[in-house]
Amino acid sequence: MTVRTAPPLLEVALNGSRAHPLVPRSPSALAEDARACVAAGARVLHLHAHDETGRDTLAAGPCAAALLAVRAACPGVPVSLSTSAAIEPDPSRRRELVAGWTVLPELVTANQGEAGIVALCDHLMGRGVGIEAGLLSLADAEAFVGSGLAERCVRVLVEPMDIDPRRAVAQAAAIDAVLGRAGVALEQVHHGEGVASWAVNERALRRGHGIRTGLEDTAVLPDGRPAPDNAALTRAAAAMMARLATGVAGA
Repeated sequence: MTVRTAPPLLEVALNGSRAHPLVPRSPSALAEDARACVAAGARVLHLHAHDETGRDTLAAGPCAAALLAVRAACPGVPVSLSTSAAIEPDPSRRRELVAGWTVLPELVTANQGEAGIVALCDHLMGRGVGIEAGLLSLADAEAFVGSGLAERCVRVLVEPMDIDPRRAVAQAAAIDAVLGRAGVALEQVHHGEGVASWAVNERALRRGHGIRTGLEDTAVLPDGRPAPDNAALTRAAAAMMARLATGVAGA
């Protein structure tokens, strides 16, 4: 039996680029959604800021507006901003934009397979921002282990992107194994893509890891029905956590 001092973490990813009628993008919509998700059990909020046209951005103004709105709605709940290269692919420009942030998040997600990510992490950690190291592949995990960042990060995000549940679970297990062999003892939060996210989540919970859900990751509930909103996904994840709360270790 595993003895825990705290339950596994439940994080919710509120938006990203998912096409869904209720993906929140404006500061007010993010605040409303965040409040509902925290009420449903979320303990960390991950989001992408958007500009006036609705596009993902790392610009200081929209990032500050999103952070301030969500913090006002959910005081004390850590907020994680994306730094994905999908938002700004040029490493120098991305670093410049992030260096211009006037309001800092508690956390950022930093995908370890992206160009310039170690320098970006160094910059943000120097400003007191925690790093959630994103591992989307086995190569990302191996790069992370070799980067020397592990001792300074808050947690790792194990994020297999295969939409087939069995392959996604196998990829998560392979990433987990790389971390284990390297002695990386950071907290882990797992998620997948689409319906596969739930299989990845279940495997993670059975091993005592945290999980992430939300419309950035999946638009379907565990039974395959369309998810009406982020709060419904959070409730489903919390129910899975409660169901698997006993007899976790080594399953």
